[in-house]
Amino acid sequence: MADDLSPLQCLECRRDARPDSRSVASGLPRYRGDRGRTVVRRRDLRPSPSLCGRRRQKSDPHEPSDHALGRSRGGFSTKIHLLCDGQGHPLAFHLTAGQAHESTALAPLLERAEEDFIDSCGPPLAWPMRLAGDKAYRADWIDELLESLGITPVIPSKSSERNRRAAGFDPAQYRRRNLIERVIGWLKECRRVFARFEKTALNYAGMLKLAIIQRYLKLIIA
Repeated sequence: MADDLSPLQCLECRRDARPDSRSVASGLPRYRGDRGRTVVRRRDLRPSPSLCGRRRQKSDPHEPSDHALGRSRGGFSTKIHLLCDGQGHPLAFHLTAGQAHESTALAPLLERAEEDFIDSCGPPLAWPMRLAGDKAYRADWIDELLESLGITPVIPSKSSERNRRAAGFDPAQYRRRNLIERVIGWLKECRRVFARFEKTALNYAGMLKLAIIQRYLKLIIA
């Protein structure tokens, strides 16, 4: 070898190298560490799941326990209860599980719309004269609720009913219910609304609000 360098480094002559032995190659003392410190690893205490990615679970009081998800004939789904005006403008919506009946969401749906209709400093800014719905909303208590609010119900009777209800039915006004069907059809064109990707109902409601805002922006610009 050039310059009389050895191709191999020298090894200790003794087989039981002591802690105070020196490195022949570098001439530096070996690292002994802090003998006064005791290192206790987590796996030495008890077996448990990894702490990586673990965080405190956050819960919102407005989040339903079922996350507005349930089983229905169409599978695992969410039902959107929507309310619009006579021009097809969305006013309010309410989310429930897919198997929930439509009549159970009418009261919270009207309460959310009432916040937009009524001004806290004065009389109502707007108030509907009629409310149209399909046969799923046919119930005596719904007729009484709407009439107490000064709203005429436009809901057809079920074919299985023996006694027709006292409230009148206007077929011409009921045909205008296609407005809400068109609004729902437009919402289904939005992929994040048609196919729900969000786990929580609040996040899914946020996507639905963005779709409605986009709808209003198109109406304003047009």
